[in-house]
Amino acid sequence: MNPAEAYILNQEEPYRSILMHLQAVIERELVGMELKYKYKIPFYYVNGRPFCYLNQSKNYVDVGFWNAAHLSVYPEHLVSDGRKVMRSLRYKSLEEINHTVLTAVLQDAYTMKDKKFWK
Repeated sequence: MNPAEAYILNQEEPYRSILMHLQAVIERELVGMELKYKYKIPFYYVNGRPFCYLNQSKNYVDVGFWNAAHLSVYPEHLVSDGRKVMRSLRYKSLEEINHTVLTAVLQDAYTMKDKKFWK
């Protein structure tokens, strides 16, 4: 088992279930994703470039987007929480996951995968 998968499986509930669900959605919706363990968290790469990360912090799970500065769909659902560039979708339970929003933001981020980190 790679360290990224171990990170997910070692989380307490409900975070483990949230992370596993997000992992399944990301891998089903997007092609060419590679799950690595970078910066002490699971990080998805596409074509060797950072794409998004999964992080359990405090009482939520973040799906953070590397090219968040370029995202244009559902900005009202993206949390910056004091971060200058990174934005994320944040979930405290499986029931909070809006699959329409999640898949739309994933697809939008995927179309921006070749853009630079900054605008």
